[in-house]
Amino acid sequence: MTNPRYFLIGAGVAAAIAAAAIVLPAAGVRAEGDFFAPVAEPTTLKECSACHMAYPAGLLPARSWRAVMGGLNDHFGENASLDAKMTATITDYLVANAADAKTNRSKVTRGLDAAVTPLRISDLPWWHREHDGEVGPKAFANPKVGSRANCGACHAGAAKGYFEDD
Repeated sequence: MTNPRYFLIGAGVAAAIAAAAIVLPAAGVRAEGDFFAPVAEPTTLKECSACHMAYPAGLLPARSWRAVMGGLNDHFGENASLDAKMTATITDYLVANAADAKTNRSKVTRGLDAAVTPLRISDLPWWHREHDGEVGPKAFANPKVGSRANCGACHAGAAKGYFEDD
């Protein structure tokens, strides 16, 4: 005969595992499959999303984030300059959570020459492996998409870090 006490303990463990599976992605699982931890730092989220989606830090290596943040006076044709304190806060967050951060080694940097500093996510070999042959130039010419920078046009969960396309 099965002891009901062991059944209750087993059910409790199963419930705890199920709850953890629901919570873990929001708690910072990084670069798992098509998930990249969304921006969690308030200043970064507010300032970056004022003009475009706040791209997950795990989508570029640290050297790229340093270059992007170092050139805010000409941020893809716009002056996005910030005061020194805000710039430092955002840069520190992006670098600490970059694709090549010690806590984040992701597939994004695979195939990227160490001498190259891409400024756009769409300049990464990873991005091309994911999109070339699957998404044609006409898709990016569509006014509803606008450009390769508009991840949310095809990836409904992009702002929350999900870039699956199924």
